[in-house]
Amino acid sequence: MRREERLTNSSQFASVFKRGQTRVSDYMVLRAMPNGLEHSRFGFIVSKKVEKRAVVRNRIRRLMREAARLTPVKPGWDIVVIARKKSVGACYGDIESAMIRLLGHAGLLDVTR
Repeated sequence: MRREERLTNSSQFASVFKRGQTRVSDYMVLRAMPNGLEHSRFGFIVSKKVEKRAVVRNRIRRLMREAARLTPVKPGWDIVVIARKKSVGACYGDIESAMIRLLGHAGLLDVTR
């Protein structure tokens, strides 16, 4: 993802946590709020509560990032994706289907692309 498509500092994450709407699945939690820009921005969180080993946390983060990159999203949203413990053993297909389902429930899928 390009830099302008990412949430980069803690104040951006905090505003999404404060004002964003939440959707939950077995593998992840999605929080989203409008940002007023012409593009959507993503942030990904995988805490040590999910998995202590950094290698595993980074793998989960890469899988979520790739699923978000390949899923068409409506422009103008800040989205934070938070991994849950069940995502540790998940394959890419599980993560991708959970991402699509959550974005669909939130009304953020861009069907025109």
